[in-house]
Amino acid sequence: MFCSVLSAEIYGVETVPVRVEADVSDGFPSFSIVGSVGTQVREAQERVRTALRNTGIRLPPKRITINLSPGNLRKEGTRFDLPIAVAILSAMERIPAASPEGLLFLGELHLDGSIGAVPGVLPSLLLAREAGCSGCVIPASNRFEGRAVPDMQVVGVKNLQELLDYLKAGSLPDWQEETAGEESAYTEKVDFSQIRGQEAVKRVAVIAASGFHNLMLSGPPGSGKSMAARRIPTILPPLTEKERLEISGIYSIAGRLPKSSPLLHMRPFRSPHHTISPAALCGGGRIPHPGEITLAHRGVLFLDELPEMRLSTLELLRQPLEDRRITISRLDCSVSFPAEFLLAAAMNPCPCGYYPDRNRCTCTQQMIRKYRQKLSGPILDRIDLRCDVQEVGYRDLKGGGEDAVSSAVMQQQVMHAAEIQKERYSRESWLFNSELPSDALDRYCPLTDEGERLLSRAFSSLGLSARGYHRILKLSRTIADLDNEERIRADHISEAITYRSTGQNG
Repeated sequence: MFCSVLSAEIYGVETVPVRVEADVSDGFPSFSIVGSVGTQVREAQERVRTALRNTGIRLPPKRITINLSPGNLRKEGTRFDLPIAVAILSAMERIPAASPEGLLFLGELHLDGSIGAVPGVLPSLLLAREAGCSGCVIPASNRFEGRAVPDMQVVGVKNLQELLDYLKAGSLPDWQEETAGEESAYTEKVDFSQIRGQEAVKRVAVIAASGFHNLMLSGPPGSGKSMAARRIPTILPPLTEKERLEISGIYSIAGRLPKSSPLLHMRPFRSPHHTISPAALCGGGRIPHPGEITLAHRGVLFLDELPEMRLSTLELLRQPLEDRRITISRLDCSVSFPAEFLLAAAMNPCPCGYYPDRNRCTCTQQMIRKYRQKLSGPILDRIDLRCDVQEVGYRDLKGGGEDAVSSAVMQQQVMHAAEIQKERYSRESWLFNSELPSDALDRYCPLTDEGERLLSRAFSSLGLSARGYHRILKLSRTIADLDNEERIRADHISEAITYRSTGQNG
């Protein structure tokens, strides 16, 4: 007898429907799985056979054929164990033939019949809703992801017996009434008020957060570069509902979604070590999985000790910083990951970290030049804000801190600029000034006459590239928004040029 049930596979961050077809017929006893499947999927026959036996169901001595359609797409992982078991049970007439109709199934089977969690449940549920499914059956340990999708009956099962009870009689497990808590991707309790002094750094952080501009902090060890970067998420605009679903879907695919919450509630903050490999940064695998760049989507990617990164890894940032997407090609497929992140980089001015203080700096000019040459021109050209971080003085450290600007105050400034951008770009596909395409700059970046003259002189005297010119305009647009100005003035242009040129030669 033949049966077909619906499941789903993940390619990059895209979800593709997969039909799991089962045929149980007379013939030489066998169990085969076809349809361009990987080793883990092929091993499902032993997991399914043993799990069913330990639930009290023995497979008949017949020819069992499983096909995962479409056959031209590679299938990997253990997510198809549960739909394979359901298709076989239906083909064996152990459950009503109509019971799997309109349902999507996902889950890994253990040998004792229990059902384990799988990644990518949230985007699979969204696919099921778009496909018109009436419900989904998922592992109980993925239950909170089901809470995030409204207008969809999501049933979590802990073992095959609960699955049989639901498909035969429609009885729901007891845990279905449990409620979910809230958890964020960034839970460390930090605040800009904890940073004494460093008003220039805080100004740069507000501008970067307001327009989602990339920034680099350069200064001696212990000056507060990492502290400032780690506090940027506390001043970013809150996530919209669309962004929450998008980011949570990525974390679900990567298997990093908090177990106690269906959605992330704060923008991501990723801080990989400078020894990170290219695959870990950009994503990798036979079917590529998200890397740190994609996990930082709509949030902050903090790269400390930037010149210490391998040059081959560092240069991989070029495409995502420019296109806000990263494409990874493999023999079987090519996937594109979203990469709209705010890059916050930190570096020392020299290998020892104390240049130009010659009382402490022990580096030769050749060492300093070699160290700085690790950052190529194209990478630096994609960083809008460069700030020299000075060491904090004794008086700032001993101050009470009552007058220190807090993250809440800084976020109010950011939110003001974000609201202006939201209204301005309400009919566009982008959200922030940093995302402005070059053909929209004239429309959204009007200059005063004085500002036009200053930018013209700067273009010639600084030898700006076309990218540098465009980025100065976008940065000036954000500075003007913070001042609540529609037209970009000369002082806005001047401040933007200062941030672009800082640290290039010093």
